[in-house]
Amino acid sequence: MTSIRMKNVEKSFGENKVLKGVTFDTHEGEIFGMLGPSGSGKTTIINILTKQFSADSGECHVSAASHEIGLMLEHDGLFSRLSCLENLVVFEKIYGIPRARSIEALERVGLGESLKIAADKLSKGMRQRLTLARAVLHKPKIMFLDEPTSALDPLTARGIYQLIKELRDSGTTVFLTTHNMQEAVSLCDRVVMLHNGIIIEQGNPDEICNRYNATKIISDLEAVFVQLTGGLK
Repeated sequence: MTSIRMKNVEKSFGENKVLKGVTFDTHEGEIFGMLGPSGSGKTTIINILTKQFSADSGECHVSAASHEIGLMLEHDGLFSRLSCLENLVVFEKIYGIPRARSIEALERVGLGESLKIAADKLSKGMRQRLTLARAVLHKPKIMFLDEPTSALDPLTARGIYQLIKELRDSGTTVFLTTHNMQEAVSLCDRVVMLHNGIIIEQGNPDEICNRYNATKIISDLEAVFVQLTGGLK
């Protein structure tokens, strides 16, 4: 069943046309990746799907109510003076979630020993992990992740990958944006490649590599992108 759908979506900011007829859909319980360099339109698509922006034209559908959606976006929206745990307590009260689940969420993202540390004392990577803990707290039906591991070390990133896969296995549809080809191969069931606001390719990462006679290794997905666009600029 389709969880997210876009059909012929266009979006401009002034004279800059950011999205040009974008069409795709996601399936329930999959990790769906949107690949592309900075400025390709990935974040704009998430902002439209989460109703922060409206599309100029086209159709959008997300099969979840607002309280069934988890968000980890570019701007984390943390309460800087509150501790890690206190940041989650705010959402406990909104969703009626027991305290034990907040502690569990922090432990799962590697912040179990940082419960009392204020958010403004955290490194960028730790803030990112706290944002992810907040996003998974209410066990969402659909999760939007915008560059979820961009500031994380490889070991922490692998732990986050495992958590994202567990979300998928429990039935959550995960929509993530990334410019990291290794991340896409490690995580995604299907991907779309976005370049200058246009989807230029889509499918399972291995299938995409096969279509271009690549050998199914991580670097080949990047090679396909370069072949299609002339570079990753």
